[in-house]
Amino acid sequence: MDWGLISSGIRLATPLTLAAIGGLFSERSGIVNIALEGLMLAGAFAAATATFYSGNPWFGVLMAAVTGAVVAHIHGLVCVKFKGDHIVSGVAINILAMGAPPFIAGALFGTTGSTPDVAHSLGTWRIAGIGAVIGEYSPLVYLSWLAVPLAYVLVFRTRFGLRLRAAGENPWAAETAGVNVARVRYVAVLLSGAFAGLGGAFLSIGYGTSFVRNMSAGRGFLALAALIFGKWTPGGAFAACLLFGFFDALQIRLQGVGSIPPQFVQMIPYVVTMLVLIGAVGRARPPAALGKSYDREQSSAGV
Repeated sequence: MDWGLISSGIRLATPLTLAAIGGLFSERSGIVNIALEGLMLAGAFAAATATFYSGNPWFGVLMAAVTGAVVAHIHGLVCVKFKGDHIVSGVAINILAMGAPPFIAGALFGTTGSTPDVAHSLGTWRIAGIGAVIGEYSPLVYLSWLAVPLAYVLVFRTRFGLRLRAAGENPWAAETAGVNVARVRYVAVLLSGAFAGLGGAFLSIGYGTSFVRNMSAGRGFLALAALIFGKWTPGGAFAACLLFGFFDALQIRLQGVGSIPPQFVQMIPYVVTMLVLIGAVGRARPPAALGKSYDREQSSAGV
């Protein structure tokens, strides 16, 4: 246990935080989003590819957010317009995101395993006077910290946030009050895709220098678990992401120590996630209309 382990945990919590904040917008509006994993992969690939061709990592970050939003738009169409099953749509996007980037990488770079290393990654920002533990990280780390209070203000202190929460709790009452539930849900899903895409960008050009096949490694599901454990609040989700990030850093530190097979060590973050979710069962109350398709002509009594 040292400051290096803590710093590593903070870095590894960053993609979880960005994806969890994205999931917060979607699920608060009533749209289940298990597609966070696929959205992160799409963002990671877009960031690495755009940076490789442009030489500008910030353009890569922008393309990661845009790509995440575009892919999330598919989820929005299925769930909002066509009133499809949210889980099925999310699984389909995850499968698509696992297969499409390697296929495109094969066409562009001649290999399906990864993209070439970028010449310029995001690097780190050094903030003088506050120490390396919190003052020397990728700019996306600081963005994830900033996203937490901004998400709180947006969701709980603005008119849009009130409409967002109304759409997730009782969309029929919200529509009666003049809220365009479909529009609010679309915007929420697009926001979730943009934030999850930024989480993917951190993996490929913030923490690494290239896209590697399936590099999200289940982090989208960890982010969703953090959101549930955090009771669909920005602060709670952020705290859970820090916890998961710490255990992810711990499993990296423990690999090769002693005679424990590395496969068992790599299980640590996921085992912790399952234990946390087991403890959260019955305590976390999701939005009342989460996962329920909204039909303007359908009465609330028929839900």
